[in-house]
Amino acid sequence: MNLNAPKNTTFYVAVVLAVLGLLGTIVTIPVVTSMAFWFVVLGFVVLAAGNLVSGL
Repeated sequence: MNLNAPKNTTFYVAVVLAVLGLLGTIVTIPVVTSMAFWFVVLGFVVLAAGNLVSGL
């Protein structure tokens, strides 16, 4: 299995999702707070996919 570095866009999307999830646990954001955990998980999945799939 070869791992690839994710593109900048993929990395930034993953970071934004993770930060939204973390902020959702600290501050009440109407849509994000109820799904904060899933935002963090989705950010991790996007980052993992960027490492596993070439060109992503």
